[in-house]
This record gives sequence, structure tokens and C-alpha cells, in this order.
Amino acid sequence: QVQLVESGGGLVQAGGSLRLSCAASGRTFSSYAMGWFRQAPGKEREFVSSISRGGGITYYADSVKGRFTISKSNDKNTVFLQMNSLKPEDTAVYYCAADQTIPRSSITTPGEYDYWGQGTQVTVSS
Repeated sequence: QVQLVESGGGLVQAGGSLRLSCAASGRTFSSYAMGWFRQAPGKEREFVSSISRGGGITYYADSVKGRFTISKSNDKNTVFLQMNSLKPEDTAVYYCAADQTIPRSSITTPGEYDYWGQGTQVTVSS
């Protein structure tokens, strides 16, 4: 089992940057694929980005491609989401998620992840 704690959210102006972190407990962090999702008020939780267990394969939603970068440090038990050129439509609660056995075909599906953090609020003002 793994526990996830996100941090790094906040209020930023459009065009600005934030770096989200997700710290994981446990000694088997390297065996988990990680994902970032977000949920805006009144909307469903949506996929943002994911990274493979070893960190070598990454995926991005089209809406964030070229602006967000996901990375994973197995030494620090942490996954990061660097968010640049932020837009007001990026405003949401951002969640990290982890799963040991998720297949590549399911990485964008929230229900396929076993473990979730509590979320961190990102607000982008125009």
C-alpha cells in the first residue's frame, strides 16, 4: 500500500508556472506507475499526465502537451508536475494517483488507479 501527499498548488496569474509534487510513502515506489488528474467544479475528473514505473515513458493530455512536464524520482519517492504557461482553464484540484499493475491502455482512466492523494488546488487568474 502507498500513501500519496500532493503539494505545490496555489494562485498564479495566467502565463505563470507552478510545480506540483506528490510524495509517496512505502519502499516500493519504483514499482508504481503514477498519474496526475484534475477536477474542476462541476466537471468530471480528467487525465492530465502519467509516467511509467521507471520514468522512461510519459503521456499527456492534448490540452497540456508542450506546457506540462511529468517526472519521477524513485530515489525521493516523489513525482512532479511542472506546469508552465498556465491558463485560466487549468484551474482545478490536482490529484496524483498510483498503481502497480495498470496497463498502458488504462492510464487515462481514473478508476484504474488504486491509490490517490488528497489533492492540491491550482487557481490561474486571467
